Amino acid sequence: MFADLVAGLNALPTESMLAIELVVVFSLIPLVLRPFGAAGMFIFIAVGIIAANVQVLKSASFSFYASPIPLGTVAFSATYVATDVLTEYYGRATARKAVWLGFAAMLLITVMMLLVMGYKPMTPEAAQESGMGWALPNHDHILALYLPQAALLIAGLSSYLISQMNDIYVFQKIRQWTGRGQLWVRACGSTAVSALVDNTVFSTLAWMVFPWLLGQHDQVVDLHTLIFTFILGTYWIRLAMAFLEVPFMYAARWFLPEEDRRAYEARNDGVLPAIT
Repeated sequence: MFADLVAGLNALPTESMLAIELVVVFSLIPLVLRPFGAAGMFIFIAVGIIAANVQVLKSASFSFYASPIPLGTVAFSATYVATDVLTEYYGRATARKAVWLGFAAMLLITVMMLLVMGYKPMTPEAAQESGMGWALPNHDHILALYLPQAALLIAGLSSYLISQMNDIYVFQKIRQWTGRGQLWVRACGSTAVSALVDNTVFSTLAWMVFPWLLGQHDQVVDLHTLIFTFILGTYWIRLAMAFLEVPFMYAARWFLPEEDRRAYEARNDGVLPAIT
């Protein structure tokens, strides 16, 4: 069933697949928000971070970009939407807790998978005798997906934490300037700024700082490549996603659990004190 689904999707142009992924992944936010409220956003952010770090191992070619692009951008960008939903409707403290939970989730999956990879794999003879030949190649598959490169893991976790905290700060700062209106301004503005921060921090650490510190000077990229390929090369895609965030931010209000929506409206009307 799922193999047939994947085969059918593989037959589509990659641009169509990108549109499908955008709609489906971003639509999951209000669908998870409705039954679970803030806890649903916690789950979405944690799963999104883990998924994005696995998806980035696969690349796809698009007609609008010369080189193949690593995937994972959609899932990672969607976590910014979830963070903005929490900041707007539940407050900065709740959003910050979600960011730390996402950080913890990535560390936990890394530790758990390292332990699993630590088990000595079966020999072909043992697999054949036990009738588990199907599991024999899975050790290498798991290694390919979950064995972290220390420099990239630290760079990724650092950029995630810095950019997400920046997203919350910028969102709140714009809200102070605009008041309760202009939700689209703070949604687009915070995500656009934070995406640039994320690209800058990760690329600088992963392709300049850590290779230099580890003595891997052949892997250090020049400043022009760092800026125009790694930082700005795919930033415009994330910038476009910042604008796609807007309808989902407005829709989220009507997908809040009823009690949470009434509390949000009461805070906006001054009936309840604002939360920070």
